[in-house]
Amino acid sequence: MSEVHQAITAHSNKQHALVKQFLQLDAKRERYIEEAVHHCQNGQPFTVENINEVTKQINELARQGIVPQRKYVTVDMVKEYVERLKKKGEK
Repeated sequence: MSEVHQAITAHSNKQHALVKQFLQLDAKRERYIEEAVHHCQNGQPFTVENINEVTKQINELARQGIVPQRKYVTVDMVKEYVERLKKKGEK
């Protein structure tokens, strides 16, 4: 019985570690998105490379089945989002 308990505990600890790593990566991804949006809003050059590097790491974790995947971001997606924000602010 002790072996089963240890196996369950190990499995639970592994899943907890995956979720914790996902949350950290997802927060990092959101910061990079916010930076790109800020630069775009101010007419400054920006890149999505950092966003997509973190997205790649998240999607590698997602292959293990417990955390969701994230979509890769394009420059056009950021520009479209900023345009929607502008239109929303004009109302």
